[in-house]
Amino acid sequence: MALKLKIRKGDKVVVRAGRDKGKVGEVLRVYPEDNRALVQGVNVVRKHQKQTPGQEGGIVSKEMPIHISNIALRDPKDGKPTRVGYKTLKDGKKVRFAKSSGEVIDG
Repeated sequence: MALKLKIRKGDKVVVRAGRDKGKVGEVLRVYPEDNRALVQGVNVVRKHQKQTPGQEGGIVSKEMPIHISNIALRDPKDGKPTRVGYKTLKDGKKVRFAKSSGEVIDG
């Protein structure tokens, strides 16, 4: 079952658990059906690639998706991990905000 995710493509996130703990990266893609996100420079694995007419063979490094529970949005104010909430502005627009600082993330 896919949940409503509070992290979107383009967000700056901090890895909270795993071998890349503490790294900061940008979300490249979100997979809501698997509760995973692809983060730039995080969870990089080396794969043995078979040669095809389109690309060369050998060992290539590529990023793999990381579980949503292991990443947290980066607070725009101080750069620390924060939880995300929703609030409605006076003009009726619904926006995300950082719970630790109250700073609006998008909008």
